[in-house]
Amino acid sequence: MKNLILLLLFLFSTNLLAAPVNVNTADSKAIADALNGIGIKKADAIVKYRTENGAFATVEDLTKVKGIGQKTLEKNKKDILLTNTPSAEPAAVEPTKVNKSK
Repeated sequence: MKNLILLLLFLFSTNLLAAPVNVNTADSKAIADALNGIGIKKADAIVKYRTENGAFATVEDLTKVKGIGQKTLEKNKKDILLTNTPSAEPAAVEPTKVNKSK
């Protein structure tokens, strides 16, 4: 029983440890390895769609690929990149006060 639990933990942890993937540049294997519920056939469809139609502008554009639905996107949103750098809100910058006294 202990071995079964360890095996299940290992199987489920492999996707948890996967790095985010840029769906606009990655090959099918990288997409399939990184995204939960995406096998090699769906990953091939993503690459084919991207090749024929250009880069995905939004994560929601992936639903245009046959077999990719809203539930699949929800499971994977945190692991889908559209550029090579993760998007982050720029830090707020306080304007510098200039000391004009002489």
